[in-house]
Amino acid sequence: MRAVHLVGYTGPDGLRIVDTDEPVDDGRVLVDLHAAGVAFPDLLQSRAGYQVVRPLPAVLGMEAAGVVRSAPEGHGLRAGQRVAVLADTGTWQRTVAVDPAMVFALPDSVSFAAGAGFLLNYLTVHFALDERARYRPGETVLVHGAAGGLGVAALQVAAALGLDTIAVVSTAAKAEVARAHGATHVVGVDGFKDHALELTRGRGVDIVLDPVGGERFTDSLRSLAPGGRAVVLGFTAGQIPTVKVNRLLLKNISVIGAGWAEYMRADPSYPARQWTALEPLLRAGKLTVAEPTVYPMERAADALRALDSRAASGKIVITLA
Repeated sequence: MRAVHLVGYTGPDGLRIVDTDEPVDDGRVLVDLHAAGVAFPDLLQSRAGYQVVRPLPAVLGMEAAGVVRSAPEGHGLRAGQRVAVLADTGTWQRTVAVDPAMVFALPDSVSFAAGAGFLLNYLTVHFALDERARYRPGETVLVHGAAGGLGVAALQVAAALGLDTIAVVSTAAKAEVARAHGATHVVGVDGFKDHALELTRGRGVDIVLDPVGGERFTDSLRSLAPGGRAVVLGFTAGQIPTVKVNRLLLKNISVIGAGWAEYMRADPSYPARQWTALEPLLRAGKLTVAEPTVYPMERAADALRALDSRAASGKIVITLA
């Protein structure tokens, strides 16, 4: 089968298309993939800059969508079924063997491309809002990087859960992306704190979702309402901020980490519970999945470069079929 291998820790330049052996089922589900998600951890892994360094040659990717080829009995899966998967063996390859607990029936209304980019971002956001921030319906969520893959997922999940959103973006084009995906309000990066306070009549927001980090984090804390929660999702700006903890006392606010992958490794049954909560919303149309930017397998390196330069809005996937 064809696969994208990382053969050197040199970023996108380290990727090669190769022919390799197909996996064996070994009691797992064999899935022929149509598309696979491209995420920021893939970019970090391509440079050995992630907390988990895969030995070379490595297959990047954690999420994908395709069709079941075969499945062990007793798991409710059948040959020919459309599914989304999570695979720790890498998904940038034509076929994967997956733990049945990490295979999720994909509604017909969701394309393979959209399904390939659904699990990582949408389950991360659900984890951040539900498990970590303990959201309450009617609260207001400020979303940084709102036109990126994680940001778009945050806008859509928040809307499905009955939350208002303030999308923070850096350009007019990204503002249009945020509006198209359900943002209640859209503000620019410059002066976002003041805009957030104005929109909430001086009270502040209940939750901040921040995958960006960097210098804006202090103003994120200042934008919180009493009892507010700032949820750290990552540091795409490249700079890890520090917190003067006396700020936490002023309004009884919290800074919370949301490491979904680490949580899942400790509790492998957790994604299935999340799917039970989100799949009915997805099937009913209350939760929508944005169509991603699509690259062919042969341009996997360009997909990583687009992620690195933030040239693409929303999610990026590569096609495999």
